[in-house]
Amino acid sequence: MNKIGLIEALKEISGISKAEARKAVELFFETMADTLANGDRVEIRGLCSFFVKGYGAYTGRNPKSGEKVKIKPKKLPFFKAGKELKERVDR
Repeated sequence: MNKIGLIEALKEISGISKAEARKAVELFFETMADTLANGDRVEIRGLCSFFVKGYGAYTGRNPKSGEKVKIKPKKLPFFKAGKELKERVDR
């Protein structure tokens, strides 16, 4: 399912207009992205959690030339499935 599919499902289940469903879905994702950008964790009980993990700088190698390259520190978002979701998927 993609974002458009989610909007359609919300519209059908809740009986709201497509514009209202789109606004709700976009608000949800925008709020999640802002929270992660601030370094905070997003947890949806029973489903999943999203968090940001930081990595320090390190020296890597260019696979083509073998040349050493300095990699800057970075932060990446991670997803962790909740226990209930894992059990539901594994049925």
